[in-house]
Amino acid sequence: MKYKTNALLVFLNFIFACSNPARQDNQKDSTENNAVHADSVTVDSVKGGNLVKSEAPDASVKITQGYAMPRFDDKQAQSPINILTDSTINNSHESINLAFKVGVTAIENLGHTIQLDFKDGSTTLAGGKVYFSKQFHFHTPSEHLIDGMTFPLEMHIVNILDDSTDRNHPRYLVVAFLFKMGRENKFIKEFLNEIPAEEGKDSLPSGEVKFEDLFNTIPKNEQGYYSYKGSLTTPPYSESVDWIIKKYILEASPEQIYKIEKMEGDNARHVQALNKRRVSNS
Repeated sequence: MKYKTNALLVFLNFIFACSNPARQDNQKDSTENNAVHADSVTVDSVKGGNLVKSEAPDASVKITQGYAMPRFDDKQAQSPINILTDSTINNSHESINLAFKVGVTAIENLGHTIQLDFKDGSTTLAGGKVYFSKQFHFHTPSEHLIDGMTFPLEMHIVNILDDSTDRNHPRYLVVAFLFKMGRENKFIKEFLNEIPAEEGKDSLPSGEVKFEDLFNTIPKNEQGYYSYKGSLTTPPYSESVDWIIKKYILEASPEQIYKIEKMEGDNARHVQALNKRRVSNS
């Protein structure tokens, strides 16, 4: 699949999990690391070599970590990541079945994201396991990168494993969709004007949110996805997420993306080091 390089930088076949503050999150900058070993990218072999100059006229600081350089943390399986397609492992295509109830129970402006809550009874079946579908929310710009490219919008459908033995440490499945600027998105149009303008407020949807209007735009021969084990992208960054990132890039109009971003801000977490993990290509 070709991705347009001018992009800012799944119902049937895939999986999901997450949330998120800005890329300027609470993660420690790895200023002591002088090489990005896990991702085979080396930088200056001097202290702080993973820092680069911020030359943009509106830069608030003159030295910061490079956008494309992954951050390192004490944890080893953090999200999001930069998916290098040539380094993925081919896997058999596993069917993922989503069974969402028509409509949602609330549309929330949480300040740091826009979130819509599923009605009870919405489920996702993946790998022979049943997950409860809880909510979906947005990130502007995208959190996951594809071959170093970012997109202006990413949507996450968050599911929790039904038979989790430890309710205090649930397992998540998060299905992610990436959007580029293009035609108006019918699915987003169904709820966009009902999002409360004021932070911390929620509203009851007056109509239906129809996921088929989203899924039906994905061609039957474009149902592939990438998958890997990672973490939540907001505190506490728990490494208990099975991620699925759909390959097919959806479209939303510039006006739709602008409106979402204006309400939630730039809320994408910085890409994290892959370490010894592998990304599957289905």
